[in-house]
Amino acid sequence: MAEAKAPTSQPAHSRPLSPHLQIYRLTWTMVMSGMHRATGGALYIGTLLLVIWLVALATGPRAFDRVQWFMGSWLGYLILFGYTWALLHHMMGGLRHFMWDFGKGFEPKERLMLAKGSLVASAALTLLVWVVGLSLS
Repeated sequence: MAEAKAPTSQPAHSRPLSPHLQIYRLTWTMVMSGMHRATGGALYIGTLLLVIWLVALATGPRAFDRVQWFMGSWLGYLILFGYTWALLHHMMGGLRHFMWDFGKGFEPKERLMLAKGSLVASAALTLLVWVVGLSLS
């Protein structure tokens, strides 16, 4: 009668159980995934700015003038510009994921084009929003 072998805890070949950054090279889609998460987090901060602006508006002219002064400063413009880019970049990433939900854009060239395109589109749309916004003010 053959004796049963006890299971070994080590696999026959030594390799990581889960992929990690030492194996993968950094790709555009990896960077865009990280940026999508980062811009999502930044949108929380931007939403707090909107809440501060609305509370100041409801509080009265003095509080509103202070917030408007800060938002009209170079630092305020820089923060608002970054918020605009984060909003549009997150939206572009969401549209990319929406396409993937329909099973489109999974080929390597398509994924690269979508990743680069979302970055270019978010930058171009941010500039367009600011040029139009500043020309109307």
